Amino acid sequence: MPNKPLKGILDVKMVFPKAFSAKSIWDFLPIESAFLPEIPVGDTPLWQPSILNEETGFERLFLKNDSLNPTGSLKDRASYLVAGFARKFGLKDISVASTGNAGSSMAGIGASAGLSVTVFVPKKAPEAKLVQALQYGARVIRVDGNYDRAFELSLEYSRITGSLCRNTAFNPMTIEGKKTVAIECFFQLGRAPDVLFVPVGDGVILSGVYKGFEDLISCGIMNKMPMIYAIQAEGSDAISRASESGDFDEFKPSTTVADSICVDAPRAGLRALSYLIKHRGVCVRVSDEEILSAQHELARKTGVFAEPAASASFAGFLKIKDRLDKSETVVLLITGNGLKDIDSAQRIVEFGIEPITSIEEIV
Repeated sequence: MPNKPLKGILDVKMVFPKAFSAKSIWDFLPIESAFLPEIPVGDTPLWQPSILNEETGFERLFLKNDSLNPTGSLKDRASYLVAGFARKFGLKDISVASTGNAGSSMAGIGASAGLSVTVFVPKKAPEAKLVQALQYGARVIRVDGNYDRAFELSLEYSRITGSLCRNTAFNPMTIEGKKTVAIECFFQLGRAPDVLFVPVGDGVILSGVYKGFEDLISCGIMNKMPMIYAIQAEGSDAISRASESGDFDEFKPSTTVADSICVDAPRAGLRALSYLIKHRGVCVRVSDEEILSAQHELARKTGVFAEPAASASFAGFLKIKDRLDKSETVVLLITGNGLKDIDSAQRIVEFGIEPITSIEEIV
C-alpha cells in the first residue's frame, strides 16, 4: 500500500547443525561463497578512537567503519549477496531504487560480477552518488519524486523486464547481507557489544543487525542480545513514531540532511518494529544540526569522514551518553563515507579559503 511499510517480507531461516563451528562470517549466509563476487566486501575495521575514549570517558568505545567497503558504504554487504544470488541462478540484470548509496553500491558490486544494473533515484539524490553509479557503468534513471516514488517505479520496471529487484527489504538477500556487520562485530570483539548505535531510515540495516545477532544466539555462539539504539533524524522518524504508538498509522513526509536515512514509508518498518519490541531496543531522534555537528566532531577527533546518515549514530551517542554505563562496550556503526555528500558537509565548515601570494600573509 502507498505510504505504508511492506507487508509479507520474505525471511531466510538458517538451520545450524548442533556441532556448528563457524570459520568466517560467510558461513552464516544462504549463498555459497563460490558464487560471491571476487571484490572484497566486509572485514571492515573495528577500532577504538583514543581521543573520543578519553574525552567521553568511555574506555571501550569502538567505531565499526563500514565506509571502507569498496563503494564506500555498508550497503555493499547487501549488494554482495544479491550479486551472488544472481550468479547462482544465472540472472544478468538487476534493478534497484536508491537515494544514492544502494544504487552506487549495486552498480559497483554488479560491475565486478559482470551484471547489468539499472538504478532509480529521486531527483534530489546527491550528484556524487550518481557519478559513482555512472562510473561503474550503471543505467541511472532520475525520478521526478522522492525515494518512495523511485521504489514503486523500480518495482514496476522489474515486473515488466524480469530483472532481479535488489530493493531494500523487498529482496531478502539485503537483510541477509547486512546481518554480517553484526556477526563481524562479534568475532572482532571476541564477544557481543553491550550497546550498539545504528542509523535508521527504512529499517533494513537495523533488521539485519538484529538478524545477525539472533543467528549467533540460535547456534549457541552468543547468549544475550546487545542493547540497540535506533537513531533517526527528527525529520524522518517513522519507526520512532511507530515504536511509541505501536503501529504505522500516521503518515508524514520526510525531510533531513541525512539523505541515506530519509524515507517516508520505511519498507522494512514492520520487521524493524517487531525486533525493537522483542528485544526492547530504543529509538532516539536527532536534529539535522546535531547530525552535522557530530559529523564535524567525528572527523576532527577520529579522522573518519562520515556522511550525515552515518554520523547520526555518533549524534545519538552524544545525545544519550550520560544514560550509559561508561564501563560498557559501545559500538558506533559508521555506514557511509562523507565524500558521497560534500554539499551537506560544507554547511558546517568554513569553505571561503582565500589564496595567498606569500607566507607572510598567514604567519
